[in-house]
Amino acid sequence: MEILQAVYEAPLPGRLRRAALVRRLALKDPGLEQRLRNGLEAVEKQLLADTESAEDPRIARVTSHLAAAGGKRLRPLLVLLAAEFGDPWRPGVVEGAVIVELVHVSSLYHDDVMDNATTRHGVASANARWGERLAVLAGDLLLAKAARLASTLGPEATSLNAAVAGQLVTGQLSELIGPGPGEDAIGHYFQVISGKTAALLGMSLRIGAQQAGAPEPVVRALGEYGEELGLAFQIADDLLDLKAPTEQLGKEQGKDLAAGVTSLPVLLALADTTPQGAALRELLSSGPAAGPAEQRRALKLFRRSPALAEAEAMMHDRLNRARAALADLPPSPVLRALDALCDFVADRTG
Repeated sequence: MEILQAVYEAPLPGRLRRAALVRRLALKDPGLEQRLRNGLEAVEKQLLADTESAEDPRIARVTSHLAAAGGKRLRPLLVLLAAEFGDPWRPGVVEGAVIVELVHVSSLYHDDVMDNATTRHGVASANARWGERLAVLAGDLLLAKAARLASTLGPEATSLNAAVAGQLVTGQLSELIGPGPGEDAIGHYFQVISGKTAALLGMSLRIGAQQAGAPEPVVRALGEYGEELGLAFQIADDLLDLKAPTEQLGKEQGKDLAAGVTSLPVLLALADTTPQGAALRELLSSGPAAGPAEQRRALKLFRRSPALAEAEAMMHDRLNRARAALADLPPSPVLRALDALCDFVADRTG
């Protein structure tokens, strides 16, 4: 298969980023690092085979497009880390990691359509290359592939996958519908990202621990850690959209702002009573900052607003909650890796 050969014969940026993240989390534990590397190699091979599988090669090109473009594979890595609390070689662990990444990649197809994004992972988005209808259907097909694979692992994995897929779509719907009359906008934001982002990170740790045969109290603690980490991760993404250069993001800077996405920094900035907040409210009062000049001005106002610092403080609060969820687990290399992952999320916005 051409895509598989490209991944394993070429030093793609996505693969290098995965290796760097594994090295950072393993904290000079060569055994853990090698197990994570081996696990991710197995996941990558099955993931690309699954996304590329279709009788019609034209469909395969669309469904494999974003998976082949790379990525950190954070969610599969969480599955593998959680499996360390049981038997990491147990059948079903790699499949669990593939399931969560299929669900994640499916959501990227849908997100890019809703945000009208033109790039993802440094390549053209599926909607920019093939149109919105094909992109949406490709995302749907990947979600179906995840459900099929989950069914082979038994009722526990099937139920977890179905529940999280429902949470993800509900989060997307809630984002589109917006807060109800009198509903707190910040509270609504956390409701949205609990479904869109946190649920899948929680699932990643749960399914990894479950498939490895870890005790139920460990599964629960890891799931709670994952959900809190997911909330922090989404806030970090919101901050990156306003702070990071395009080449770091893999998509245009300020794209969420241009699309009218009500991220946490946007909500905090709109509530800001300083002159910068008033100027930003006036700028955005007529709709998204779609024009280049308006977008540049909005980004400049954000950088002078206290909203970014407030959002960072809320991100660190969630990371502290994630660490607290693991307080009763015994010390181990993988526990230190999960703590280092919190540092990784925080450092992304530095």
